[in-house]
Amino acid sequence: MSLKFLISKIKKNNFLLIGRAGIDIYPDPPGTKTEQATNFVSHLGGSSANMGVELVKFGGSCSLLTRVSDDALGKLVLNQLDLYGINKNLIKLEKKEARISFAIVESTIKDHQSIIYRHNAADLFLNHQDIVSAQIQNFDFILITGTSLAAEPSRSAVLYSLEIAKKNNIPVVMDIDYRPYTWESDEKASEIYNIAIKNCSGVIGNDEEFGILAGKYKEGFNFAKKLSSICDLIIYKKGEKGSITFVENKEIYKGIFPVTPLKPTGAGDAFMGALIGALLKDYDIEKSIEIGSAAAAIVVTKVGCSPAMPNLEEILDFIKDNKMSEGEK
Repeated sequence: MSLKFLISKIKKNNFLLIGRAGIDIYPDPPGTKTEQATNFVSHLGGSSANMGVELVKFGGSCSLLTRVSDDALGKLVLNQLDLYGINKNLIKLEKKEARISFAIVESTIKDHQSIIYRHNAADLFLNHQDIVSAQIQNFDFILITGTSLAAEPSRSAVLYSLEIAKKNNIPVVMDIDYRPYTWESDEKASEIYNIAIKNCSGVIGNDEEFGILAGKYKEGFNFAKKLSSICDLIIYKKGEKGSITFVENKEIYKGIFPVTPLKPTGAGDAFMGALIGALLKDYDIEKSIEIGSAAAAIVVTKVGCSPAMPNLEEILDFIKDNKMSEGEK
């Protein structure tokens, strides 16, 4: 494949997201510490759902493949997906006392606390038959999050979906989304991620996450660069130092848009959704990275993740009024 082919498939506007949707609750008003809260507000959360919300705001047609708990919170997620315009037809309700991904997230930076409940997580019950029923071959572009690989049966199901995608020339872009508390060990995560990337066209992650893939924390950059020889798009994120994109034998250095954040969460999901959305809207790869970075900057200044996802008009206005820092080599 190539970047040109990748973009041609994005233009088909027929996206499948595989990962998790959940419920986030935030102590209210913003700035309140969890242990002092008397009021909370709830929002749709979960990385794949958040990415889908952002992509839909760019005109993307998105279906989400996952499982949610067969209870009121699972049904709340389904109603929220309807509200945001994400197709939920492939989502199954999981019984067996499974629970939706649930997070308590503070709208604070100092001593920030995000408490995430993933015990018996419904999305990790995604199974082989779910993949068969979803008819992966009918989609043109797939976005996955690495957390979907963290445990069985979801692990095998997602790896199977990647095999189907490869066989049918469907590009897959993976956000590494490494969360150690969901894996048996760093070593197992490295093993499974490396199996997955053989069937991916693009991989996005930060230094620690690429370090997990490499098997050595300090080898993230070298691994990302090496991976660019077999993947069409590698984006190596460096936090406040910006990002390096490896594409078409080039290295694109981009900075960030400095803002005063309200919270540290949601930036990665916004970046991925806006990056793909910008490519859908005919922006070149450099401008799309800039648009993704602006979306990430906007999201951390607002309460929530899904409700904080900006549309293209808001992003372009933000770019006009804010200067991007220089990308560091």
